[in-house]
Amino acid sequence: MIHKQYNNINEQVFTDKLPNGLSVFVVPKRGFQKRYAFFATDYGGADRRFKLSGKWIDTPEGVAHFLEHKMFDTEDGNALTNLSANGASPNAYTSTDITAYHFECIEKFNENLETMLSFVSIPYFTAESVEKEQGIIAQEICMVEDDPDYCLYYGLVKSLFKHNPMRDSVAGTVESIAEITAQTLYDCHKVFYNPSNMALCVVGDVDPSAIVDIARKVLPETPGEIPERDYGAPESLAPFRKRFVKDMEVSLPIFLAGCKIQPTPRGQKSLWAELVCALSLDLLLGNSSPLYIRLYGEGLINSDFSASFDSAAGAAYTMFGGETRDPARVFDEVIKEISKLSENGPDPEFFRRIKKSALGSSIRAFNSFEAISGNIVEGHFRGFDPFETPELLAKISQDDIIEFYRNNLKPDNMATSIITPFQ
Repeated sequence: MIHKQYNNINEQVFTDKLPNGLSVFVVPKRGFQKRYAFFATDYGGADRRFKLSGKWIDTPEGVAHFLEHKMFDTEDGNALTNLSANGASPNAYTSTDITAYHFECIEKFNENLETMLSFVSIPYFTAESVEKEQGIIAQEICMVEDDPDYCLYYGLVKSLFKHNPMRDSVAGTVESIAEITAQTLYDCHKVFYNPSNMALCVVGDVDPSAIVDIARKVLPETPGEIPERDYGAPESLAPFRKRFVKDMEVSLPIFLAGCKIQPTPRGQKSLWAELVCALSLDLLLGNSSPLYIRLYGEGLINSDFSASFDSAAGAAYTMFGGETRDPARVFDEVIKEISKLSENGPDPEFFRRIKKSALGSSIRAFNSFEAISGNIVEGHFRGFDPFETPELLAKISQDDIIEFYRNNLKPDNMATSIITPFQ
């Protein structure tokens, strides 16, 4: 195994790449009782078109999420029940670009790890179980489609993107999941759940060599085919449409504004771009920014107002919003502030404080086993080392922030989504 020490943050990571292509990461935390395992595939809701054995295959919306649900089924029962009965707290999730299975426990960690690696790597689907799951997920989809926050968000991303799969729900639609068959799931598992496309991260007081031995014992010995994906032709930075409005049962209007930005490159430049973006948004609309304080003081926004960004499937965007009685006024004020910051940059003292706060937050994240694992695996899939975050943050200058505002947050690339109360 390769051992790397990060003296500036007092962390160390053991890494190994098995003959089957699986990347294994172990972060020792001596003296802790809790141990945490995170097993993920570089496969999410956006990965709907891929090449298998030289042939392009198109799959319906929602397959990655559907597959995550069905992976807990085994020929002998349900792995979720088995893990819980053995003292573990298991869970899983699917995002636009990743599917992850994880658990934490104090006792019987190695046994639980074997169970997780086994059920994730050995698919078991039947026509009857797929049909039953279609009904369950269809009910979930119908419930969220009546949620104002759900409609607000997808109103925005469907306005920003014309065809990029970032615009579509990870869960799919009632119509799309009805097309899923057991064979669909087997095909996607074969492509994306092979060890070459996956990573395992364990955090806690464990023996790194023992973790590698368990992975060798349980998982397939040979590497699988590396999937080739197709997200469609690149889109321009102009939004598909400028505005989405829908009346729903809300007490005050809620709105989101989004801006398409240049997608982040792979490698360490990806981490740099994300850190600059996050810092720029915090300086613009963080809860200690001058604009946030002013809008809050005027009663135009409340404590739920926030800004964030996302990047996947060859696309990226920022968004900001929340509940407000005057969405148009808030949007105009933000545009004015972006213009001001593009010209003059943030106040130097405020910039210093926000960067110091971001540095502190990044270091505190190393106390969270969940954050460590998620960041390591995401970094592996995107080609960067998250443990270099503090070092990169320290290098970000005001000029980098100004350049981000000027090159990315352009009104012509923005769209808005608004949910208004019934009149």
